[in-house]
Amino acid sequence: MEWHACLDEYEKLVIRMSTPRVVIDNGVCPTATLVKVDSARRHGILLDAVQVLTDLNLSIKKAYISSDGQWFMDVFHVTDLNGNKLTDESVISYIEQSIETTHCDRSHGFNGLTALELTGTDRIGLLSEVFAVLADLQCDVVDAKVWTHNGRIASLIFVKDCNSGSPIEDSQQIDKIEARLRNVLKGDNDIRSAKTTVSMAVTHTERRLHQMMFADRDYERKPILEHKSELPAVTVQNWVERGYSVVNVQCKDRTKLLFDVVCTLTDMQYVVFHATIKTSGDKAYLEFYIRHRDGIPVSSEPERHRLIQCLQAAVERRASEGVRLELCTSDRQCLLADVTRTFRENGLNVTRAEISTTSDVALNVFYVTDATGNLADPKTIEAVRQKIGLGNLKVKELPSVYHQKSEPEEQQAGGVGGAVLLSLGSLVRRNLYNLGLIKSYS
Repeated sequence: MEWHACLDEYEKLVIRMSTPRVVIDNGVCPTATLVKVDSARRHGILLDAVQVLTDLNLSIKKAYISSDGQWFMDVFHVTDLNGNKLTDESVISYIEQSIETTHCDRSHGFNGLTALELTGTDRIGLLSEVFAVLADLQCDVVDAKVWTHNGRIASLIFVKDCNSGSPIEDSQQIDKIEARLRNVLKGDNDIRSAKTTVSMAVTHTERRLHQMMFADRDYERKPILEHKSELPAVTVQNWVERGYSVVNVQCKDRTKLLFDVVCTLTDMQYVVFHATIKTSGDKAYLEFYIRHRDGIPVSSEPERHRLIQCLQAAVERRASEGVRLELCTSDRQCLLADVTRTFRENGLNVTRAEISTTSDVALNVFYVTDATGNLADPKTIEAVRQKIGLGNLKVKELPSVYHQKSEPEEQQAGGVGGAVLLSLGSLVRRNLYNLGLIKSYS
């Protein structure tokens, strides 16, 4: 590390102590790569480390987190989505450098775009209407994420002007976009809570979505559509002798689960002092010893109940029900409006969406259910694929995060009944491109 000439020895010591140190070890555990982090404690340092790992779509199989005085130490057992240890030196180097320099409020590669933040009541066809309005207003959607939970929708949409390719900065155009989208979101019965905001910069996209749904108080609302999935089991108890509140979460394991829980604890102003995360099969067990930032554990029954509700919501928001559809085709104006209109016309409801454009190629993921929130009829899915293009829209599943190897290719082939596993190599290349590790994605 090179030092500025004006720094004295005390300032250098402070920098050394406050900079996280990262060690990545492939030799200790036979089934996972160990990522060890130690640093001076500050609010959000745990979220920073978890965020780096989850942005690479890595699976955290175990974690041990401890804070002794003002020092923070943790160990993550991570694999790729196929359960393999990390061997790519560029990925290892990226993890080391990012954790040592990260800050949780940094933006993530959306310079030159205008960010639209939308919240409102979810309904079938809403996304179709939103994208139709943006197409009509000459807004090119470059990237977007859409979450739904308990009858609410939150979306971050990154756009540029179709004609100039520049961010939208004209105040009159911004006012028009906000007004049109607000009218779509409020529909006939959501005049008070529908919100549209235009911004030139945002924090980490998925953290911002959690914040938007938290501010919308989705955790207090009852779901409109019926889902058969079990609620995450969350308990909060006080350990009076040590002055901690002990939070236990048990639920189905999935990627980015730890990020979602830690993000919510951090934004609710709780500090994690100790934690243990374990996975077994398809189940995850998370235990946290926390206090509020003022040093006080959970101090009332209403606070305890609210924390349980918020953690359950944090787990559920990304655990969307439905069939996963992947669209990969040449990007064009009105593409999203046309695709989502086809979903609406066939009675499909989009519960979650991830939209991205790379080198004029649209790479979009949609999770869809039928109008009642149940699994969509395979015949309906096939009809939609016929209209959009069988080669463009495919039924997909993520590689297993539970150390199960993918089936032979001949068993994976087929239509809706035999869902095709997403290529892990393609997924990793896409993440590395988005994070700036490689120059091109193909």
